[in-house]
Amino acid sequence: IEIFESDGVCDRHKVGEKFKFPEDNGKICQWLLDSMNSMIRVLKYGGTLPWMYSDTPYEKKINPVGITTEFVRCPDPTARIVAKITRIPSSNG
Repeated sequence: IEIFESDGVCDRHKVGEKFKFPEDNGKICQWLLDSMNSMIRVLKYGGTLPWMYSDTPYEKKINPVGITTEFVRCPDPTARIVAKITRIPSSNG
């Protein structure tokens, strides 16, 4: 998980911060974590979501070896944070 964008006031996160899921959950604002939950579950179980956001800064990357991105906006109306979630294939198989 990477903080991809912020065009508001967020006391908790800065652009460029990176977190591992689930190890760093305690470091992520609960509002943001809750908004990412559905996307994380889809990616965790091998799924992808159909929208591509073509020709935007949020254009997704889907790779046959399993590297996939999703973008999620925090619901805090003043923070305007966008997180980039990247699924990386597990080395555990």
